[in-house]
Amino acid sequence: MTTTNVGYKQIAVEDFKITDEPFYLPIKDEVELFETAYERRIPVLLKGPTGAGKTRFVEYMSWRLHNREAQSHEEGVPLITVACHEDLTASDLVGRYLLEGDDTVWIDGPISRAAKVGAICYLDEIVEARKDTTVLIHPLTDYRRLLPVEKRGELLEAAEGFLLVMSYNPGYQSALKDLKHSTRQRFIAIEFDYPPRDAEAEIIVNESGVDAATAQDLAKLAEKVRNLKEHGLGEGVSTRLLVYAGKLIAGGIAPRRACQVAIVWALTDDGEVQRSIEEVVTSIFDE
Repeated sequence: MTTTNVGYKQIAVEDFKITDEPFYLPIKDEVELFETAYERRIPVLLKGPTGAGKTRFVEYMSWRLHNREAQSHEEGVPLITVACHEDLTASDLVGRYLLEGDDTVWIDGPISRAAKVGAICYLDEIVEARKDTTVLIHPLTDYRRLLPVEKRGELLEAAEGFLLVMSYNPGYQSALKDLKHSTRQRFIAIEFDYPPRDAEAEIIVNESGVDAATAQDLAKLAEKVRNLKEHGLGEGVSTRLLVYAGKLIAGGIAPRRACQVAIVWALTDDGEVQRSIEEVVTSIFDE
């Protein structure tokens, strides 16, 4: 069995494969776009608000591609995810030398592991990473498909199934947190937004176990709350938070209380905005 280093232990590549189908409801043509990009080895950038399904989409595509490849007697498509943050360094992604007993050993980083085994490497919220870190991915995103490993004096050629995928939330863009044009233009971009009411209700039913009528009410609530963005709300309620509220309701919590803790208090600390959201909740849920 093929294995790869993580920390001081060996993790099998099989552990990066998603074997159970994640629930994902296609909204437009994002599945076909991703499949074609994968076949043509075109890097993909996912853009959209928090909780709109970007990460779930990548997980679903990894599962879908894994099963498609497995049918053609290939090994499948593992998924290696990196949650980016401002302290993320090039060594965190590529790898570093570490002491193990009396020996110095090389430990691959996630992007090196993905390139070696032909995995999808998903860099979540890439704008949170330092700009000098993202530059190292450039040779992986064009015809070269190479990763410079400077500490070892090597050029790592990506295996056949490797694909680089990144995501970010344009709503959090600023002069300090934005993608460089030299990076952005190496990817095709798929835009995500919150789904239409009926589709969102279907997602809530499948993810939370709540009944269809309550899911419709939660989706209706989401539409109304998202319209409050012009009145001091930083960002609209995510589908993820609606699912959390649905889970609480399915578990026996009263709908208004579930919405208060999963939506109102989770979205904002501003007392006036909280009261505005609670008025919307009260208009939809009687108790």
